[in-house]
Amino acid sequence: MAKKPLGLDKSGVQKVMRKGDYFADSLGQFALNSMSGLVGQLTYFYTDKAAVAAGAVATVFFICKIIDAFTDVIMGNIVDHTKPGKEKYRPWLLKMAIPALVILIMLFTVPQGVSDYVKIAYMFVTNILLTAVIYTAIAIPYGSLLVVRTNSQEERGNMGIWRAAAGYVSGMVIAIGIIPITNMLGGDQAAWIKFGVGFGLMVVLALLICYKKARECAVETGKEALPADQQDDEEPVPFKEALGNLFHNKYWVMILIMGVMSNISYGISGSSGVYYCKLIYGDDNLTGILGAVGLLPTLIGFIAVGPMIKKLGVTRTLKVSFFIGMVTTALRIINPSAFWYNTILGCFATFANIPMMCLMGVMTAMTIDYNEYKFGKKMVGTSNAASGFGGKVGSGLGASLVGWCLAVASYDGLAEVATPAVRQAVFTFGIYIPLLLFVVMFILTLYFDLEAKLPSMREEIAKRKANK
Repeated sequence: MAKKPLGLDKSGVQKVMRKGDYFADSLGQFALNSMSGLVGQLTYFYTDKAAVAAGAVATVFFICKIIDAFTDVIMGNIVDHTKPGKEKYRPWLLKMAIPALVILIMLFTVPQGVSDYVKIAYMFVTNILLTAVIYTAIAIPYGSLLVVRTNSQEERGNMGIWRAAAGYVSGMVIAIGIIPITNMLGGDQAAWIKFGVGFGLMVVLALLICYKKARECAVETGKEALPADQQDDEEPVPFKEALGNLFHNKYWVMILIMGVMSNISYGISGSSGVYYCKLIYGDDNLTGILGAVGLLPTLIGFIAVGPMIKKLGVTRTLKVSFFIGMVTTALRIINPSAFWYNTILGCFATFANIPMMCLMGVMTAMTIDYNEYKFGKKMVGTSNAASGFGGKVGSGLGASLVGWCLAVASYDGLAEVATPAVRQAVFTFGIYIPLLLFVVMFILTLYFDLEAKLPSMREEIAKRKANK
């Protein structure tokens, strides 16, 4: 039985996405966030389970992220220079599924009974393989799929919401479950390895389903899709020229900065919760409660972001959310040691982060449309890769800031009582830095006016193509 044709969105653009397509597409983000979520927990694993110094862990993470960020740009160039007629993006989901499983398990098999130098070398190699090679080879093509899958801004927004929701599910399962589950399994290194195996298998399944349902298609009026070999492949732009063009796209630069800021925030939140619970509240098992309570604002955020976009638009939605995060994070300074006070205010900050999770890809897609308007070339892969560069640097800084703050405070993972310096370090990466990030992102949204210009830009692009 033939499927009922889809209609047009409110801008008159043909729709191509059904619920099954949204779900399958979102599983790619589930897989990516599973990998990044487990990496986010490695600071605690390395310091408290593998007995590695906090400063060394932070430095290794930062170096890995810098290398990782450059591989994003390389991968974007590889994708953009795929031969015409071949699929550029989808095949990478299949190629990287099994390697992802293997390296996820290896993350937690740090050798014991060896010198710290050997442990650090092992940490470095396994993190590079996961984040700089496997994660990048999935993330850049997957991020580009949002741009080529549909030209409908409405459907891109929905894809962003589905992706963010799926990604947050994996992140919350890790945040809520990893400490209680690994403690239940014995709390030792073997317990963490078992947890890694379980999530690794889920990553493989998610990538295979996403690959099966993904399509690389362009929207044409009255048609749902064109096969990849029938699409217009733009001529690849030399890497140096493409990068120069991007830095002359002021909107892309704004998104780059916002991506760095938001990923610093995500990196801190992924690594800091267990330290806040252990060192400020006195019980690392409270991490599970903290994560469980955080599910409510997360759910509300995903429900609210769609109506917010329809009512306010993409940019104003981000402006409102960053303002909420800025104010509620500032209020935590009043009493930073009270569990429920900080947990409740933290719920508002969690809510404030949801729209950015949903709309980062949509905002990047806007800047890619602007590339075509200003330079005549979209440069999809390079644009996503360079944005990924900022994201990787940001998340690396976020995770490393936690370790560096603890190192400055002379943190000892085996100490039973936190010193005043350690407590101040936790407040720094748990409250003060996130507050600064919200302020910077709020200011940037005040100057981002591209959304209102998109309709006239697309009309101009269509006229140029018609004239050709």
